[in-house]
Amino acid sequence: MSPRVAEWLRLKPTKDGSWFTTVNVEERLTKGVVKNVNLRTGGWTWKADFNIIDMDELGVVLGMDFMEKSSATLNPYCGVMMMVGKEGQPEWMIPLVSKDGANAHWRMVLVDLRNHGRSAEIESLCPPHDMFNAAKDLANLVRSQGWAWPDVVIGHSMGGKVALQFAESCARGDYGDSAQLPKQVFWEKQLWVLDSVPGEVDPKNADREVEKVLQTLQSIPSTVPSRKWLVDHMIERGFSKSLSEWIASNLKKSREHLTWAFNLDGALQMFNSYRETDYWPLLEHTPKGMEIAIIRAENSDRWDLDVIRRLERLGESEGKASVHVLPSSGHWVHVDNPKGLLEIMTPKMVSMVSQF
Repeated sequence: MSPRVAEWLRLKPTKDGSWFTTVNVEERLTKGVVKNVNLRTGGWTWKADFNIIDMDELGVVLGMDFMEKSSATLNPYCGVMMMVGKEGQPEWMIPLVSKDGANAHWRMVLVDLRNHGRSAEIESLCPPHDMFNAAKDLANLVRSQGWAWPDVVIGHSMGGKVALQFAESCARGDYGDSAQLPKQVFWEKQLWVLDSVPGEVDPKNADREVEKVLQTLQSIPSTVPSRKWLVDHMIERGFSKSLSEWIASNLKKSREHLTWAFNLDGALQMFNSYRETDYWPLLEHTPKGMEIAIIRAENSDRWDLDVIRRLERLGESEGKASVHVLPSSGHWVHVDNPKGLLEIMTPKMVSMVSQF
């Protein structure tokens, strides 16, 4: 592993030339491998060995709104794809072990959208802060690293529309002749959009949960004394404990205080762009050979009846788009029902892997 890659992964060097990192708050010496790691998500716990992949060989770009908090990207020997958050806490993981025991080998990068996570510190990401430029950031990232164009693009919430814009721009030739559409995903060429309304958002829906979260965050000082203070503050304003704790995970240390790990003003500009953009034409006339899969959270408050009916009619359109309903979940799918999300996506990933 090159020093540049190790630095990107925030690994610490040792005198004997190996590296160590913190996984689940346990420091372990590694030479590119993490052994016998205790894993957990919700009520699930298990052990596995992980190989830290070379970032120069990534073939997947993953943009998931507010979930881009990866300090390391690990590709497990046991066939489990995992993103490790800043505090060593698994944010989301997808089992990729088929019934015959064959392991899947995935290369992945978890991307901080502009104004989010570590990307909020990049001053060269100039306005306008909108879906078009956020998608262009992905293309610029791929080109700057010399990676192959991504095989898989997955986006949640705002990241879902960024993913749709990325596909549309690729098809339109905005990134040049070398750009390729997302391919070889699950069934065939495919893109996943997680609880993201594909069309314009009605301005009258300003009282919905995402808007309420943003309005509440705007009223909070730029620095807060502790995560517990923020959790209590959000709960007092009617948000669930799990959502409040997840929002608090977006804080980072700034001297003696905590501040946001994203640019709130820039994120608000992006949210306005999210509300104004319309990708129904892309869904109804998908690029040849590409299927777009939309996951709608059952209890999400952003889906009007007319939007749901239009989704149901996608099967009659010229394009190839599928819709899946995630039960017992609001908009924050990775908080409300991560297990159900895995149950929808895992079979398709295993099915795709089994073709190789």
